[in-house]
Amino acid sequence: MTALVKYRKLESRGLWRDLPEAQKREVVVNLGEASLVMSDPKSDVALTHWSLPAIRRANPGQRPAVFTPGHDANEILELEDADMIAALETVAAAVSRGRARPGRLRMVVLGATVAAVLGGVFLVLPGVLFRRTAAMLPPATRSQIGGLVMDDLTRLTGAPCRDPGGVQALSQLAIRVFGPKDTPRLAVVREGVEGAIALPGNRIVLSEALIAEADGPEAAIGHILAETMRAASADPIVPLLDHAGSMATIRLLTTGTIAAAAVQGHAEDLLHSARPPVGDEALLERFRLAEVPSSPYGFALDPTGETTLGLIEADPWPKGPPRPVWGGADWQRLQDICSQ
Repeated sequence: MTALVKYRKLESRGLWRDLPEAQKREVVVNLGEASLVMSDPKSDVALTHWSLPAIRRANPGQRPAVFTPGHDANEILELEDADMIAALETVAAAVSRGRARPGRLRMVVLGATVAAVLGGVFLVLPGVLFRRTAAMLPPATRSQIGGLVMDDLTRLTGAPCRDPGGVQALSQLAIRVFGPKDTPRLAVVREGVEGAIALPGNRIVLSEALIAEADGPEAAIGHILAETMRAASADPIVPLLDHAGSMATIRLLTTGTIAAAAVQGHAEDLLHSARPPVGDEALLERFRLAEVPSSPYGFALDPTGETTLGLIEADPWPKGPPRPVWGGADWQRLQDICSQ
């Protein structure tokens, strides 16, 4: 709506109530191009969306101003912010003028309004929905979703390698690098994965080639560290929800679960999506904290070292780490993880 140009990105606080018997709660109110969004100020989760053309003021001239999402609606919103009140009254006035136009012009105005609302819902809202849902998920739910993605991935990679000695060694490697807390779950597959890839639920899947063709664990550790950094900067749950769709995401919000059918096919997206680069400086700091040399990882990425010179020349442990990265027997057991 052209009448709202000067109010774009307007935000204020308000008191919202969804039912007449419910208690009012504080919300953050955001004015969009087609809707008014009320969100929880603590979690930033959207609680309700009102279509701008339908909003009415219930108490003209009084304060706090009371608005509703339409005639006979149960919800109310109380506002004290003068700019937000003026914006909503501007909307109401514009809509009222639109209703006075007869015939074909009236239908054009109505059609444009409906198009704007639908555009806001189907183009803008899904992205917000996916990100905010991801931010709300507890660790247990993330782990469950990660298991479903892992199951989908095995259609393309085969089952994870499960030699008992190798699986135990893999778990010990994770603890050696990350410590006993927040340790990612590692898995090794024979094919389909290039290097390593992060899954939801703090899972990292490694290619067997990283282990079978290396002289030690440093290169594999580098891939693991890089993937954990990518997952920290771009939550892998978000593209999964984008793949599953809005309805599956809403069901996840309301029930705490997501159907395996909604996840199926996401593995292809994972394997064929380009992974963003990780900054050398931040990655070198992770190598330093893990007490692992970075140059083997740099040479594994580029045997000439030309494109990974930063990882090689700025190796935090050029003369070797203060403690062994891993015992030779442990590395041998890990190299045998796919022997069965």
